[in-house]
Amino acid sequence: MTAPYDLAGVGIGPFNLSLAALCDGVPGMRALFLDAKPAFSWHPGLLVEGTVLQVPFLADLVTMADPTSPWSYLNYLRRHDRMFPFFFSERFHIPRREYDHYCRWVAGRLPSCRFDAEVTALQWDGAAGAFALTYRSAAGEVSRAHARRVVLGVGTAPVVPEPLRPLLGGAHAGRVLHSADYRAHRAALAAAPDVTVVGAGQSGAEVVLDLLRHQDGQGLGGPYVRWLARTPAFAPMEYSKLGLEHFTPDYVRYFRHLPEAARDRLVREQWQLYKGVSGETLGDIHDELYERTIGGAEPRAALHPGVEVVAAAEGDGGYALTCRHREQGTTFEVRTSAVVLATGYAEARPAFLEPLAELVDWDDRGRYQVDGDYRVALDPRVPGELYVQNAEMHTHGVGAPDLTLGAWRAATILNAAAGRAVVPVPARTAWTTFGAPQLAEPAPPAGAALPAPFVSEVL
Repeated sequence: MTAPYDLAGVGIGPFNLSLAALCDGVPGMRALFLDAKPAFSWHPGLLVEGTVLQVPFLADLVTMADPTSPWSYLNYLRRHDRMFPFFFSERFHIPRREYDHYCRWVAGRLPSCRFDAEVTALQWDGAAGAFALTYRSAAGEVSRAHARRVVLGVGTAPVVPEPLRPLLGGAHAGRVLHSADYRAHRAALAAAPDVTVVGAGQSGAEVVLDLLRHQDGQGLGGPYVRWLARTPAFAPMEYSKLGLEHFTPDYVRYFRHLPEAARDRLVREQWQLYKGVSGETLGDIHDELYERTIGGAEPRAALHPGVEVVAAAEGDGGYALTCRHREQGTTFEVRTSAVVLATGYAEARPAFLEPLAELVDWDDRGRYQVDGDYRVALDPRVPGELYVQNAEMHTHGVGAPDLTLGAWRAATILNAAAGRAVVPVPARTAWTTFGAPQLAEPAPPAGAALPAPFVSEVL
């Protein structure tokens, strides 16, 4: 048997790709990353022209942990002779299509990344003292590898509201779909007479904006666009400088030590930190609607916040959605030709984990128990280490799915796996002190040296 890898990653999205990039060239670190796709791709259904990342370009795969890495976005620009055009464009938020291209550039050059490799089983091999990963290619070729440590970066799955699940796929394909598949059906939706978008997050806003831009402004082309959302308003994402400190390691450390009930409550209450819409996108939608009303015309659009779909059925060549206004308690019906569900994503336990499931120490709600190094609690009989990326919002807070923390989290995992500080991480990252200070002390006299900043780590 070949010696076990030091580290194996399952899934190659931005987070595990970040880890693969930081692992590259580390002495004594043998790593393998596997993904079922034939090549890297990142939310291909929403790579629409004009959409941009919601985080600055510095939140690339490596820069927030190691700005000297050859896998930085700036080095990507240099390698593609785009440094001067980028400089003159004065962009802080880059096109999504370019971020995807950047990630594909990195993934295609890292020898540890292997695509067309679907992991079908992960189990503990006591005889080998390592995890056994079974994976197969699209052609059916089965392979096996061992690793002392495994990092799960399998991403999340699209969420479909219960009333609309029976209408998804089959004969309804292309007419009822999740926004994850929007780009593939974009042309057909733009030609439909009426499209209803469900969901108030960034994806929903981008679909609404794109459909509005397909209207010709004269009422002759493009669909009537309807936007339904359960939230009480089409709310902007929290993007103040201090508000963004919820996406720092300092906040992660604070959040991790809160009681479980407090953590669960905070995740629900902080939805505007990670489910809101960028102010620019909301402004663009408003501008499109303003343009449509020049000369007294009526906009071919309707925006309905505070509304949830409670039932759905096919009829009259389209669909009938029974809706309830959450604040008024009233019910009404919407008839539409097509439905785009921008209803987000959620964690789903991967099927390949079943052979190991009984050795995972799940919490009472069937979730991973994750420590400060993103290590999953396992049965003591398993000396190997299992880590997760973007499956720990319930233990680490709203920054789990955000690209801002991706490189820092990958560095934290790499350091834990290596048993040393391969990539140093900062001690303090926020001006805000989350939690109560240790002691209330009088202010120092003018001119006196200030004490070192206190970072709350409530145990």
